[in-house]
Parts: sequence; C-alpha cells; structure tokens
Amino acid sequence: MSSSINTACKSHKVHGALVAGVFICLAMVAVAQEAPLHVPSNAVAGQAASIATTGGGSATFYLVGPSISFKQDVELGQNIDLTAKELQTSGDYVAVLCTGTCSSARFFVVPGKAAALTFLVHPSRAPVGLNDVINGVAFPFDQFHNLVLAPATVQFELTAKGSAPTSRRVQTHDGIAWFRTSSGKSAGALQISASLSDLVARRVVQQVASDPCNLRIKGQRTAKGILVETEPVRDCSGNPVPDGTIVTFTAKDGHEVSFVDAPVKQDIARATMVAKGPVVVSAASGVATGNELRLGGKE
Repeated sequence: MSSSINTACKSHKVHGALVAGVFICLAMVAVAQEAPLHVPSNAVAGQAASIATTGGGSATFYLVGPSISFKQDVELGQNIDLTAKELQTSGDYVAVLCTGTCSSARFFVVPGKAAALTFLVHPSRAPVGLNDVINGVAFPFDQFHNLVLAPATVQFELTAKGSAPTSRRVQTHDGIAWFRTSSGKSAGALQISASLSDLVARRVVQQVASDPCNLRIKGQRTAKGILVETEPVRDCSGNPVPDGTIVTFTAKDGHEVSFVDAPVKQDIARATMVAKGPVVVSAASGVATGNELRLGGKE
C-alpha cells in the first residue's frame, strides 16, 4: 500500500506548488502507516506550536488547514515550528512528511479565549402581552473570529421601565446560548443585555401596543353631515395604539350603508359621514368592535 501511495504522490509532483494534485495525495496519505512525526495534542488558535520529527536526513513538510496550506523543506530529527499566524484558524489540520515515503498525522486547533460576544435579538418591535415572542441568541468568538465551542455561561438581563429587571443564566452548547421570553404588559423600550465574563452586548426591543380593545365612539350632526370620533383608542392593557392605526366607521341609513376608514391621530380617530335620515353608526378596528351610535334624521 505504501508503494502505491508514493507512486501517486510522485505522479502529482508534490514537490511543486500546492495545486490540486497535492490534495489528492493528502487524501491518499491518510491511510499511510504511522507517521514519524508527533503533532501537538493541545494546540490553541493564535499560539505557536511545534511538530516533533524522528530520524535523520532531509524531508518535505506539508501543512493543510482550514485557511492555510504550504510546504517547506525540513530536517528530520528536528522540531518543525508553526507560528501563531499559521494557526490562527481553529479546526482540523493535516501534517504530511515526505522522504522516500509519505506519512501524515492530524491534529485539532481549538479556539482561544472569548474576546467578543455577538448578540442577536428578534424582533425589533413586539406587541405587548404575547407569549414567547422575543428571542435572543449569543455567540462567543475569540480574537481571530473562531466560534468558542467550550461550554461557557452567558447571563441575559431584561429591563423595562416600571418593571423589576429579570435575568437568566444559560450555558452555551456548541458555541450558542439562547433564550425566549414573552413581551411585557406596558409599551416602551425593553433593554436586553448578554454578558460573558467582562464582555457585554446590548440590544433594545420596542414593545408596542397590541390590537385595539373596547372601542367607544360618539358623534353629532353638523352642517356637512355626521361628525363621529372615538374615545382614546387603547389595547386591552391600556396602552395607546400607534398613530396610523385604522378605524373603520360604518353608517347605516335605511338601506344605504357607507364606510369611512380613518387613522388614529393622537389616540383618536375622526371621520365625517354623509347621512340625511336616521342613521346607526358603528366602528371597528381589527377584531375589536365598538358601541352603536344612533342619530336622528336631519331636520
């Protein structure tokens, strides 16, 4: 088997530039006999390391990793020094040593200490009073942007005006820590932070009023028709709905039915409707309906 491996490596000219043929050789070398090189067992991203070799004479050394591949001439029996820059990316590495035969060994470079914390929260706006509507996820990275896979504890803290802060501690799994929570009862900014050791990332979720609830309307006849308006429009928790929320007014004048859509402005929606006879006016917004308003005919 070693003979066929050497033949394949030579046929692809592994002593030239690292081209496609080198990677074919490396794949085949993986089945070679025990390598006369001893790779590091605890390599860390961004830290120098050495590969020990045995024997004597000259050889050609190849290193293939997640973001690097190179070759160099080495002397057997001496250490092959790998610089911190060459090992910046965590992951699997393959070291290959070729003399008359080629041998290989694999080693893994683990991420370094967490140096940055990426924190994502969804959505940026959430209606109040909804269960499990807010999600957050945190990813620790080392200084070389490798995802830190070792278990670590991330603390999430949620603070809203008028409410006591709440917090929870979550351990990362495969480099990820996440949480899910319900929105509060009051509209306003919900501040959320994620912290790991001295690393802190912050996000804000704007909690907004939910759908309108318990519409109430009033109105009167004018020279132009009927002026009808709502009382301040609130959701079921008492929060004012956002300006622009549409309220649909309906007027039934005998067999005639007319509709007017009016946006809420400063908590109130207003509309002018044309009706000469006795009329019944009602309002609706989303699934919320209001009281019926009965007005007599125009004199």
